[in-house]
Amino acid sequence: MPGFNDDSVPESAESSASPARARSGRIIFLNGTASSGKSSIAKELLQVLDGGPYFHMPVDAFHAMRARREVSSDELPHLFRRTWMGFHRAVAGMAAAGNDVVVDHVLSEEWRLLDCLGLFTARDVVLVGVRCSLEELQRRERERGDRPIGLAVRQFHQVHAHGLYDIECDTTTASAMDCARQISNFLPQRPVPTAFEQLAAKLRPGLPAAG
Repeated sequence: MPGFNDDSVPESAESSASPARARSGRIIFLNGTASSGKSSIAKELLQVLDGGPYFHMPVDAFHAMRARREVSSDELPHLFRRTWMGFHRAVAGMAAAGNDVVVDHVLSEEWRLLDCLGLFTARDVVLVGVRCSLEELQRRERERGDRPIGLAVRQFHQVHAHGLYDIECDTTTASAMDCARQISNFLPQRPVPTAFEQLAAKLRPGLPAAG
């Protein structure tokens, strides 16, 4: 809602809300390489999804919060890992409070998926594979100029290695809006068990259900 902020909510309305009755929020989890179009799809989803309002939580926003200072090459992997772990927990916290969330992610390392499986309520996650041809990814990477050349190539065979989704879309030729509508139309008839439930049973058997 344009111009909305929490100062405009009467104090009585806020205090009467019961956190204990809040439902768990839905997580629409977009996974794909850099430059595959995840953020563009997420922005369109905010316009077409019913319910909500949805929050778009991109991992790039969390990396952008970090202070700009020199970090040693030895420290950098640990810093990145902590950032990703914090991002996962922020998403889990938003959903646990009853907020619907659209996440764009890069599952280029197995531990990232395993971490999310332990944190998110699997029934509430809609796992979306965002595909794009390698040739088109390389073209976009050169054109946008804000990603290291070769990043998409390095991620290409890693991000979809788990091999299971609720729904997939391909941005090679489809627009972000077409993909958003495809996802929105899929939600009412989403089958169970969900992809996240199946992956949790396969990769983290015996894990207590989050939430």
